[in-house]
Amino acid sequence: MTIAATDSERGIVDRLLLALLVFDGFLTALLAVLFLPVHVGSVAMPVSALLAGVVNVLLVWCARSVGSGVGQASWPLVAWFVGFLVCLVGGPGGDRLLPADWRTLLLLAVGLLPAIVVLFKFGADAAVTRGQAARIR
Repeated sequence: MTIAATDSERGIVDRLLLALLVFDGFLTALLAVLFLPVHVGSVAMPVSALLAGVVNVLLVWCARSVGSGVGQASWPLVAWFVGFLVCLVGGPGGDRLLPADWRTLLLLAVGLLPAIVVLFKFGADAAVTRGQAARIR
C-alpha cells in the first residue's frame, strides 16, 4: 500500500530541505575559511576555495530543484556570503580568520562566480520559457 504525499506535506518537506541547504551554504563558508591556510610544505594550497566553488554550485542546483524560483535558488549562496562576511570581522582581540592576501580574494571569487553563472543560466532559461509560453498564446 502506497500513500501519496499531499501538496501541503510536500511543501513542508521542500521548505525544510531549502532551510537545510541554506544552513549548508553557511557551513560551507566556515569550513572553506578554516581550511584556506593549508600548506603543502612551504607552498600555500587553497584547495578549499575550489571545493567551495563546486559545493556552492551544487547547493544552488539543489535549491533550484527544491525551491520555486531563481530567488529561492540563490538563498544558499547568500548564506555562504554571509558566512564569509562573518569570518572577515575580527574578534575581540583583533584576531581574524581570513588572511589579508590573495587567498581571500581567490576564495571570494571562486566561491561566488561559478554559482552566480549557474543562477544567471537558471534565470535565462526561465525567461526563455516564459517568452515561449507567451508566444504560443
